[in-house]
Amino acid sequence: MSVAAVSGVLGALGGALLAYVMIGPSVTKENDSNKAYDASQPPFTVSVQPEQSEPREWAMVLDRTLTDDEVRKMKSSQDVFSYLKSLGGRPLAYAPLLEHAPARYTEEQTSSGRLEFSDTFKMTVMSTRQYAVTINDWRVTDLKCRESSAQAVIGNPPQGGAAYEGIRLHLPPRADEPVLTDDTEGQGEPYFGNRFVEVGNGQSSGGLRAEVIAPPGQSCEWGIQVHYADTYRPEGRWVQLKDDNGEPLRIRTESVPENPRQSWIFGAMPWTSCHATVEEDPCYGLL
Repeated sequence: MSVAAVSGVLGALGGALLAYVMIGPSVTKENDSNKAYDASQPPFTVSVQPEQSEPREWAMVLDRTLTDDEVRKMKSSQDVFSYLKSLGGRPLAYAPLLEHAPARYTEEQTSSGRLEFSDTFKMTVMSTRQYAVTINDWRVTDLKCRESSAQAVIGNPPQGGAAYEGIRLHLPPRADEPVLTDDTEGQGEPYFGNRFVEVGNGQSSGGLRAEVIAPPGQSCEWGIQVHYADTYRPEGRWVQLKDDNGEPLRIRTESVPENPRQSWIFGAMPWTSCHATVEEDPCYGLL
């Protein structure tokens, strides 16, 4: 091979080697740039919305009494739930008994002799992060409760049924809450004990259905702090959830009033007026 040919081959190899060597710093620089951009994005955003669908078993509370005409229309309606909502009613769900939960939990749930009511919402978590973001705990903040303003309550009591998939907590939270409500192994156990909500890393959204139970006869407002971890902060941090205006998120949760001026139950039984009974309350334990 001539000297000129050898020089040509070496020149080509040298060019290829230079190109190969330059790939490393270029890719590293691009990855660092992508990570820096990813880290500059909010780890997640959260949307909290009341559950819109009609619960299987529910109670409706109103801040006023119903007129005689409204009572007649209510009792003859084919869709009592929608009719009461049109009058300004706020729906609550009867909280199913967590039959497979630890005994300490079911005993607390039944100790009062009355059924519990949950104000239910769905929390949706969204993220545009390239890398995973994991929410692994939360806590109630700035809890404030007052007497319920409701004057009327109408109940469609339960006839049995399994719990929905999601989490549950009381206000103020009991030990280990929020707990898992799914009718599976682990029901009634701390949700964040071995579970988490993960977004990012190709998964744009995740969420939870939350059943929140206010003290009997109370209406409460509260906020949420969540704990999350990601690639850039593996030790994690607590953050306060905020609303669309950048203010701390406030969630309203109520229970049925303890002494309503009007109350009825219906469904599995004929329409029964509970407020009109003096000697014996047929609604005891149901409202």
